[in-house]
Amino acid sequence: MPHNADRGIALQRKYYTDTAERYEEMHVLEPGSDPADVDFIISMLRMLQARTLLDVGTASGRTLRNLKSAIPELRICGLEPVGALLDQAVARGSSTSGALIQGKGQTLPFADKSFDAVCEFATLHHVPDPAAVVGEMLRVAKKALFLSDCNRFGQGHLLLRLAKLGLYKARLWGAFNQIRTGGKGYRITEGDGVAYSYSVYDSFDQIAQWAHRIILVPGDKTKPGSWMHPLLTSGSIILCATREW
Repeated sequence: MPHNADRGIALQRKYYTDTAERYEEMHVLEPGSDPADVDFIISMLRMLQARTLLDVGTASGRTLRNLKSAIPELRICGLEPVGALLDQAVARGSSTSGALIQGKGQTLPFADKSFDAVCEFATLHHVPDPAAVVGEMLRVAKKALFLSDCNRFGQGHLLLRLAKLGLYKARLWGAFNQIRTGGKGYRITEGDGVAYSYSVYDSFDQIAQWAHRIILVPGDKTKPGSWMHPLLTSGSIILCATREW
């Protein structure tokens, strides 16, 4: 792994350790935090008759608590690499909603098809190699995968959105992003720590090889304004992928 990626991971884990006690209050506006988003995923889980679910990057366990409250019979496991966040999960009662495990999304400690569904909420834009995490999520998923995360193509004014899409399609976005971040590949903000430029569309082709159906839902309250919705209109997106088994 490149040196910058190692440094980014270390900085992000320190950020979460330092802010663990305030995590839920600081991240109420992250993708997947809107009750309507959670209700959509709950509805899909019920339709799929999912009995087991893994939440990758569970943090303080807010997702575990919400899903367990809505579907009491669902067996949930939350995986999180930062010990301080797991301590907060226990303190907030998340351990009563499901098992809590310390581990990395890049190397999930589970057998193939261990869970009916696997989800992540605003985790992938914090990792240097989202494809590795998504690959592991697909490996352990049996019926469904849920991503609720950023969409760079729906952020900024229209010309900027089109420019980002053009650079991406021309395979120049990675080089451009390195230049604009001074070679680091990430940016650091007080409210989000280390963040990489990510869109759920980055993972679309990878997921499409596994899934039989993919549903894309805007993660913010943006009125559909063009045929390019939600690609160019929504700054966050919920991706639901299902597979016949």
